[in-house]
Amino acid sequence: MKSFELVEPATVDEVVAQLDPENPGVRVIAGATALLLMMKARLFQPERLISLRRLTGAMRALRDEGRGGVRIGAMTTLSELERSPVIATAAPVMRRALRTLSNVRIRNVATLGGHLAHGDPHMDLPPILMTLGARVRVVSARGERWIDMNDFAVGYYQTAVGPGELIADVEIPVQPPGVRAWYAKFTALSADDWPAVGVAVWYRSEGDRIADARIAVSAATDRPMRIAGAERALVGNPPGPAIFAAAADAAAAEVEPLTDIRGTAAYKREMVRVHVRRALDHAMRDGSGPNP
Repeated sequence: MKSFELVEPATVDEVVAQLDPENPGVRVIAGATALLLMMKARLFQPERLISLRRLTGAMRALRDEGRGGVRIGAMTTLSELERSPVIATAAPVMRRALRTLSNVRIRNVATLGGHLAHGDPHMDLPPILMTLGARVRVVSARGERWIDMNDFAVGYYQTAVGPGELIADVEIPVQPPGVRAWYAKFTALSADDWPAVGVAVWYRSEGDRIADARIAVSAATDRPMRIAGAERALVGNPPGPAIFAAAADAAAAEVEPLTDIRGTAAYKREMVRVHVRRALDHAMRDGSGPNP
């Protein structure tokens, strides 16, 4: 490993000042669970690492914004999210998913900001955050901007966070009454292995009909993505096995899976079909959300 400079700013402004949009060898480091592996494999050889470990305040805060909305600082660890009573109330689907997100050693140091910034399509939280309507605030020398989670992943290991920008926090809006949500995934090895497919579902009923639906697929594809055809199959219909099967068929028809060590494209397409149906079944039975 080549020698590199390590700096430890104490404020967000100091971090932003250290960023160099023109130099790909300058990188921010938080929990380092992914970046260090890339460095050891020589996939990335930094010139300067900007450690965020001294940052405090809002970057590490997890706040109830009122009536069920949540603001999560980027330096919040995944274990802190898992144990948070605020998350348990506002987004129980996240808390359930965190129990098998990697392992407890990783969750103790990995941060939400790093989890998102890495851009790995196998990550569990991005599809869930997409269905919850979350958005990400990034800061830079030019100021700040918000990125909707539906626009966050732009390609394989690529995100909408630009050069010179830093993820500051994530906002999850208030969830309306009547919401049901679930996350289902399949791992070929242990429960905390990278999934071959991950499916997040969210729907809201009015009376006996589904009024709004969101379905996001990850891991099987090159990035987490919403599946519009499956959502259309749900809206206007009563929740139940037949409609869920139709949505699952629509999802399988729409996705373009990748062939890799976890399975062929055809295999993953079938896994999408199976897990969309299973996630919707679970959401109907066990996935009730917060009721402000």
